[in-house]
Amino acid sequence: MFYEKWGVTSRQTNYLCAGGRIPGAVKMATIWLIPKDAEKPADRRFKNTKK
Repeated sequence: MFYEKWGVTSRQTNYLCAGGRIPGAVKMATIWLIPKDAEKPADRRFKNTKK
């Protein structure tokens, strides 16, 4: 499961998919299909100040 791999809850994974933050994620009926090679999206709460 991606939420275990990424260290987030299953609910947070649903929010990321619904918000279009995971490229290639597709909703099929009531579940999200996420590509195996998908990477965890960056956390928007923090700015990336390193250049």
